[in-house]
Amino acid sequence: MTATEKKAIDPITVEVIGSALQSIVEEMGEALVRASYSTNIKERRDCSTALFDHRGNTLCQAEHIPMHLGSFLGVIPAIQQRFDMADIKPGDVFMANDAYAGGATHLPDIVLAEPIFVDGTLVAWAVNTAHHSDFADRGHEHIYQEGIRIPPVRLYREGVLNNDLQEMFLLNCQVPRERISDLRAQMSANRLCVQRMSDLCAKYGTEKVLAAGDALQDYAERKMRAAIEAIPDGTYSFEDQFDSNQWSGAMTFKVDITVSGDEMLLAFDGPPQVRGGLNLIYTSLLAAAYFTVKSVLDPTVLPNAGLARPLTVTAPKGSILNCAHPAAVEGRIAASQRVTDLVYGALAKALPGRVMAAGNGCCTGAIFNGEDDDGNIWVYLETIGGGGGARPGADGLSGIHVGLTNTSNLPVEALELEYPLTLLRYELVDDSAGLGQFRGGMGVRRVYRAEKACRFTVESSRVASQPWGLDGGQDARGTQLDFGDGRTTFAGMVDLKPGQIVSIVTPGGGGYGDPAKRPKDAVLRDIAEGRIGPEVAKATYGLGA
Repeated sequence: MTATEKKAIDPITVEVIGSALQSIVEEMGEALVRASYSTNIKERRDCSTALFDHRGNTLCQAEHIPMHLGSFLGVIPAIQQRFDMADIKPGDVFMANDAYAGGATHLPDIVLAEPIFVDGTLVAWAVNTAHHSDFADRGHEHIYQEGIRIPPVRLYREGVLNNDLQEMFLLNCQVPRERISDLRAQMSANRLCVQRMSDLCAKYGTEKVLAAGDALQDYAERKMRAAIEAIPDGTYSFEDQFDSNQWSGAMTFKVDITVSGDEMLLAFDGPPQVRGGLNLIYTSLLAAAYFTVKSVLDPTVLPNAGLARPLTVTAPKGSILNCAHPAAVEGRIAASQRVTDLVYGALAKALPGRVMAAGNGCCTGAIFNGEDDDGNIWVYLETIGGGGGARPGADGLSGIHVGLTNTSNLPVEALELEYPLTLLRYELVDDSAGLGQFRGGMGVRRVYRAEKACRFTVESSRVASQPWGLDGGQDARGTQLDFGDGRTTFAGMVDLKPGQIVSIVTPGGGGYGDPAKRPKDAVLRDIAEGRIGPEVAKATYGLGA
């Protein structure tokens, strides 16, 4: 399509088609959640949906999990490299999860991509990913220990299921009854997208829909460039500590953000990749950088490929922030969250008064697995929220996911109905938030009791470091673990006996501004609501007992 033809599309039509595209991916997401079987998807909504244009560029993404953009960014290019595009037909469905050959970011996130043809022409791709909570009780020294690796392969060819491939996949899964049901839900979501996109092209004309997609990406680019141009030119640096209960010692992550006109370079640096599931592939780093820059500079920028055009992101190859084969990547979300903190910290220097303090900065994962009375394996995964960072002008939110995650905590009723576990306590944690003129959000305590023998793994960060405050605000309290036998730290897996208790306390959010400037009535309200204890109130504010 020529530039003249693009200009002929009026902005109202572009906006209408853009809203229709966004509604398609949102409807896809609801269909996936409603049709799924596992608690991780139907209850916790650990899934995402998107549309890509025929060239493989992000057209729009539903408001689900920002980290899943990392999987989407790589999967269509991987398909294009692996297959002859002339041989791709309507009804083909591609399945992938591998971080190195499949375009995904870790093995549990299985991506299904289906081409959308209109009148014999490829116009777009329907894409979704869902976290299949299956590959538990595994090592993480390299990716070969982490689960079955799937490059882009045809699960369906012209609408016909490849049974041999599906059976091989299910044989490598611990909970195949969940996997087959969740895969079917993913299929349904993509088929819905194909129908809706075909209807949209029939209503407005394929050429106009494609042109609107290009215009929307150009618009996102213009908005991002305008936001960058408003920042004073210069280099803004920040470093933070990354620690994990899966690895001994803390690591230093750094970023230098250089603004030049309407372009931004984000140069990250970190230690060499580790023999543990903490490494990021490059698309994971991109997802973290894109999300954080967008959220600070202009949250209204459309989530498509155009927003990335003014951004350049680098990190040394073979480092934990840009790992190389065969590095393990299962727990990549922990390091990704620290990337978000780095970008916030650097941009706080460039845009004072526009950036919130650090949120809990981790995605604490609790993973239980065992066998039921019939000998079938069960796997339960949840990621637990914590405190959000205090904002310039408002307290932080409590008990939420921050940064690149956006899942729900599993409701107590669903947990106890489906698994041999009892949740003894589920509450916000006093004195976990960073204090300031605006207080950070509070962390979460979840205390589990195993009703049957099972194996437990916890993955967390901010164990030895704390979410930082801004502009005089105090740091928040970090992660606390208690295994009921005197241990407060643990790396790896532990076998729980019936009746054994595990307690997890997630970090709070950092405070913003000098605590002395907090209004007295707000402090008294915090004391009355139990958000801060009397000793802390007395020491910090001179109020209370």
